[in-house]
Amino acid sequence: MPRKKKQPDLPKSEDLDKNAHILGAGEVNEQKITDTLETNYMPYAVSVIMSRAIPEIDGFKPSHRKLLYTMYLMGLLKGQKIKSANIVGRTMQLNPHGDAAIYETMVRMTRGNETLLHPYIDSKGNFGKAYSKNMAYAASRYTEAKLDPICEELFKDIDKDAVDMVPNYDNSMLEPTLFPVTFPTILVNSNMGIAVGMASNICSFNLREICDTTINLIKEPDFDISQTLLAPDFSGGAQIIYDKKTIDDVYKTGRGQIKLRAKYSYDKKSNCIDIKEIPATTTSEQIIDKVIELVKQGKLKEISDIRDETDKTGLKITIDLKRGTDHEKLMKKLFRSTPLEDTFACNFNILVGGVPKVMGIREILDEWLGFRRECIKRRTVFELNKASDRLHLLEGLEKILLDIDKAVKIIRNTEEESEVVPNLMIGFGIDEKQADYVAEIKLRHLNREYILNRTKDIEDLKKQIDDLNDIIKKKSRIDGIIISELKNVSKKYGKDRKTEIVFDTDDEDISVEREIPDYPVNLFFTKDGYFKKITPQSLRMSGAHKLKDGDFIVKSAETTNNTDIIVITDKYQAYKTNASEFEDTKTSVLGDFLPSVLEFEEDEKPTAYIITKDYSGYILYFFENGKVAKVELSSFATKTNRKKLLNAVSDKSVLVKGIQINEDKDILVESSSGRLLLFNSAQITSKSTKNTQGVQVMTLKKGHKLINAELYQDGMFVKPSRYRPKNIPSSGMLRSADDAGKQIEFNL
Repeated sequence: MPRKKKQPDLPKSEDLDKNAHILGAGEVNEQKITDTLETNYMPYAVSVIMSRAIPEIDGFKPSHRKLLYTMYLMGLLKGQKIKSANIVGRTMQLNPHGDAAIYETMVRMTRGNETLLHPYIDSKGNFGKAYSKNMAYAASRYTEAKLDPICEELFKDIDKDAVDMVPNYDNSMLEPTLFPVTFPTILVNSNMGIAVGMASNICSFNLREICDTTINLIKEPDFDISQTLLAPDFSGGAQIIYDKKTIDDVYKTGRGQIKLRAKYSYDKKSNCIDIKEIPATTTSEQIIDKVIELVKQGKLKEISDIRDETDKTGLKITIDLKRGTDHEKLMKKLFRSTPLEDTFACNFNILVGGVPKVMGIREILDEWLGFRRECIKRRTVFELNKASDRLHLLEGLEKILLDIDKAVKIIRNTEEESEVVPNLMIGFGIDEKQADYVAEIKLRHLNREYILNRTKDIEDLKKQIDDLNDIIKKKSRIDGIIISELKNVSKKYGKDRKTEIVFDTDDEDISVEREIPDYPVNLFFTKDGYFKKITPQSLRMSGAHKLKDGDFIVKSAETTNNTDIIVITDKYQAYKTNASEFEDTKTSVLGDFLPSVLEFEEDEKPTAYIITKDYSGYILYFFENGKVAKVELSSFATKTNRKKLLNAVSDKSVLVKGIQINEDKDILVESSSGRLLLFNSAQITSKSTKNTQGVQVMTLKKGHKLINAELYQDGMFVKPSRYRPKNIPSSGMLRSADDAGKQIEFNL
């Protein structure tokens, strides 16, 4: 039998209690939440802002910069493409993140993905597509890449001390803090980042336009940039709906909404629409899903089919139309109801000197120019030092030319190697660097021809040094170099605009609405808030209405299915719906409970029901204080289908009742003192303001109030003139003996 393993002895509870004060068990350390945020959260927030999410003035985030610099060190600017997995692995020397995150960063910068207007990476294999979420990129072991030729402009001066180099995370190598870019990459390629408490969303602009604009700003600081920088330019093409005010705001403040629209063509033969360019803010799947949704809802009856025909040639969404469809009118509907027309929210938030700052185009270009001038000055100083060192060595060599035999003799007669340099210094009056340079010359080069060939460059070096000193001193010389570089970049890499600029001059408002079948219906409303919609055929074959105990029908109407219903409540609010939102029913059911369907507040009850198709006529509000408000129904018409309408009724007095009228009629009101008053609604001026307080119609004694109102019907009184005063307001009259027995039903 196998032996049982001995279980380790567990500490006894009393031992744990003895050591509790040592282990800190059960202790609660109080700490202010502000201290916790400052200690634990703030370093993270600052790190995300400064080292991850927000691009800097060279147009790159740290993750982009580390990847591209690794590829530069691997010789991929001129070499052949290599496996992406190799690039990702080498990048980890600078970027201590997982391979998936690094590869995803790489994918976005490739030519194959089509995200950037000017890609930085020349790719081979499947890198997915920016315009499709379903076209995923292949794994890094299947794809290959190298740097695109435009990257020469990123690394041009990187070996000439143009930018600061700092140690990587483990101090094993150096990496640049910025790239010494020769053109404003920050505005040429789009960039988006979400930090903590802030974000950045920079759209791309045409390279030629940016270079021309920058050149003009150098020559004339007050230059109107809109003359050369027409509008953003996106890699996916499409169209920009040009709005000068919006564009000017974006250029000035760095914020604004730019409207983008897809480009399409109509195939008359096949009766279909082909969409080949879409806004950069959406994908083909989002567009197709939205169109299908609208078709299912019955809002787009003109479409018979939609499919994604994207292939190797590029994006293509095909929409098949039904016979007789006006394709232009349909596209206007689609632009207003689908992502085929979308907006790009500009937020030009950029790190400048380690500080995030939202800037307009002019300010960004000014910052870039300042950065580029400093790069050129540092490069010039580097070249000046190199030329000065070279001149210094050649001047020493020139002195050797005077007596080569003497130099040979000094070296030959020196017994110790360490004394060669000092002896040459003494013999020719040169310094240590010059003597060391001479001592390292090979024996075969100690001839007059070699030395003359080397020393003839002295005059050229002196001229070069003078020129470099002049560049450092004169800002105009530096600006001239920047202009020359920008012209070269524009000529070498510039492309025609991809995004077309259009002006939206069509003011026709074509909305996409759900087609509502319109047929005759009967509407019934009860005192407690139940609602029934019954067709005439069903009503004829039905019996009595099913109602809750104590409930009764207060309003009914013969109308059609496409009728708006407004419910006024005792909480001074109005709820709007349409009869088509309810299913047809029968008299044998209770119906729909409106307070639940329309989401009434707690204890809120209906006071009046309004039924309308064209919002003509009025509604009369009757308040306890004796005032009556006559409100035009047109004030309830809304452009959007809002369920709850704000400021629907005045709350200055308790609302007793609401009566809908299409034309002026006689109205009977009653007070708690038993007095009756008959007046015509024409005596009250109508208002377009829903929450108007109304005018005084009935004067009330202290402690009394208006309690009811009803439309007057002929035959209600023997002498109706008794209750009709010459003017209002009036206190009304008590019932006459002839009318004392008459009962008046007051309904909603």
